[in-house]
Amino acid sequence: WRSERKLSAWAWKSSESVSRFSMVCLVAKVRCGRIVESTHQNISANSDQFTAQFAAMRKGRYFYSSVMKSLRALAFAFVFTLLCGGLHGVALAQPPAPREAASGLDGGLEQQVRQLALEGANSATRAAAPGMPRVEVTVGQLDARARLAPCQQVQPYVPDGMRLWGKSRIGLRCVQGAVKWNVYLPITVKVFGTALVATAGLSAGSVLAAADLSPAEVDLAEDNSAPVARSELAVGRTLARVLKPGQGLRQSHLKSRQWFAAGETVTVLAQGEGFSVAGEAQALNPGIEGQPVRLRTESGRILTGQPVGERRVELGL
Repeated sequence: WRSERKLSAWAWKSSESVSRFSMVCLVAKVRCGRIVESTHQNISANSDQFTAQFAAMRKGRYFYSSVMKSLRALAFAFVFTLLCGGLHGVALAQPPAPREAASGLDGGLEQQVRQLALEGANSATRAAAPGMPRVEVTVGQLDARARLAPCQQVQPYVPDGMRLWGKSRIGLRCVQGAVKWNVYLPITVKVFGTALVATAGLSAGSVLAAADLSPAEVDLAEDNSAPVARSELAVGRTLARVLKPGQGLRQSHLKSRQWFAAGETVTVLAQGEGFSVAGEAQALNPGIEGQPVRLRTESGRILTGQPVGERRVELGL
């Protein structure tokens, strides 16, 4: 190879040396040409013929231009950045810290709350929905504004008079801590059972027919009003409010029936375990379905019962 700037140059046998020399030509921005002419295609033959040109290069330090030095520095910096980033990633790849439950409680306390709610819900279910309905409990979250002092032992409990049915609450109180506190945790209890649902949308004032209703699984605890499970209790009744397609039929959807007027004589039924007593009394107010009615017996005693049919009242014992 020959340089127009009369730079000293050597030709090397190895492709690595040729590559280095070519790079020098490119970086120095000089045009390099061949310094030997030969018809031999085999480089070994050229080496034998031009021994001076193909002499081994003496060992020494490599020559790097300022541009090559800059590129080398950038390459070292790039590799160092990759290594540091990789090590940093390895340091961060630690096992994740244990997560709190969605309610904000630790897992053990939430499990206690859920178990307490299930037990209470099963008790309420046996009274309101005979059979074996499916019960689900969803634990809510405490008020984010609450600032509770540290506590070594938190005790969940059912507040007095609280019915674990639908949207409800579980109490949490600190029984072992420097500061005693008491809060309420919202929960939702769903009880799935079979009841009647609307096959199509029905407007208020519609008289229900058998084709308007069909049995399906619904959340019995979704509404405080009792669900209607038997068609004979609904067919022929008038809707008091709109019923959407697929919506469960409740007692509150039905217009209350008036079984008798004030002043009428009615039959009074008192039933208990193993006995039944019937008598007559005078109604002191209209007998409207779902509303208590006051009665006066022949002896002048005042009783309160529930209208259940045409001039019929049941007494609770």
